[in-house]
Amino acid sequence: MTAAAESPSSSVVNTADLYDERGEDLASVSLQFQSLGGHTHFSGPARTIRCFQDNALVKATLATPGNGAVLIVDGAGSLGTALMGDMIAESAVANGWAGVVIYGAIRDREAIARLELGVKALGSNPRKSAKTGAGEVDVDVQIADVTIRPGAMVWCDTDGILVER
Repeated sequence: MTAAAESPSSSVVNTADLYDERGEDLASVSLQFQSLGGHTHFSGPARTIRCFQDNALVKATLATPGNGAVLIVDGAGSLGTALMGDMIAESAVANGWAGVVIYGAIRDREAIARLELGVKALGSNPRKSAKTGAGEVDVDVQIADVTIRPGAMVWCDTDGILVER
């Protein structure tokens, strides 16, 4: 399948093929994320949040029009609390987000797996996060050795995550 192969509902981009085509124009996130959403392939311009064990900004952002964007959440790799559950993920679907990448944990894995949303996270934890609104929106975030700028294109599939440099 080529990088731009068509599926019935949308264009599917395989990250391995895209990397073969574009090479060093793309950064590859080496950290091993789990694919947890109903869509394994998703892409779009990045929106970013930096927060730690507090999902108020995640909830507020995903409640706004996504216009096909991918929300990148830098949760500092914490698995101590979930930064997204099924209700927030359902809001993302309703608001047109392509997907969410969480450098941290989610909860409600089975429900999220049935949603038409791409989701990548490090794992899951049933514990709720704080809801104080601590964090920053639309800032550069760092995951592993890759810096992700707001607006940079992001491509995700079961092989990994590529980011436009």
